[in-house]
Amino acid sequence: MSALRTVVPLALGIAVLALWEFLVRHYNVPVYLLPGPAAIAQAFADDFATLMAALWGTLSIAILAFLLAVASGVAMAILFSQSRIVELALYPYAVILQVTPVIAIAPLIVIWIGYDHIGRALLLLAWIVAFFPILSNTTLGLKSADRDLIDLFRLYGASRWQILTRLQLPGALPHLLAAMKISGGLALIGVIVAEFAAGTGTDSGIGWTIIESGNRLHIATMFAALALLSLTGVAIFFALSALEWALLHRWHESAVKRQA
Repeated sequence: MSALRTVVPLALGIAVLALWEFLVRHYNVPVYLLPGPAAIAQAFADDFATLMAALWGTLSIAILAFLLAVASGVAMAILFSQSRIVELALYPYAVILQVTPVIAIAPLIVIWIGYDHIGRALLLLAWIVAFFPILSNTTLGLKSADRDLIDLFRLYGASRWQILTRLQLPGALPHLLAAMKISGGLALIGVIVAEFAAGTGTDSGIGWTIIESGNRLHIATMFAALALLSLTGVAIFFALSALEWALLHRWHESAVKRQA
């Protein structure tokens, strides 16, 4: 069964690529309209150094935004779990931040921060996108601690800090790790959206490469950049899934079931 999970999607992908290549060749589709997989692969090979440099420019910001989202989201979730007043005061604003389309506020953020500090604007926008899943899931996890266990801890004289660190945080870890798998991809998306909004304000990211390739009708390079971006998102997801398994497989029910 585990082999089928790999073989079946891989076989389907190869079949789709083969059909795609056959159709564009059979109907003589212009390469500037829809290049085939072979043309895309050639463009990737020709522009490999440029594409990888652009990807790293985007990925480095996405990683930093993700780490900041995890740190700030967990810190605020702990604050919410310890103070109902703070949660009532701040949580609605976190929701507003989440539901506001980042594409709508990106130009404003870029203008406020300035094109001279475009990296900061990209970082802020990526953080905005990645922050809320961490906050909401970790808050839920901290609040999901067994009330009977909390009462037992208190019965034995445990402090609030001991209850938090020895009961609530370990119990919230699966929620946090699940949120991280979502936020990792969202951070990457946030940087790309910010690069689109910045336009010519940045020429170092994969988003700008996609825009530039489209403007010059280098559609094969554009597809190569899109494919590279998608593979990076998949790699982030699987890396965080591996981290989740490593931290949970010895004790948490969900990971134990997957292992079996």
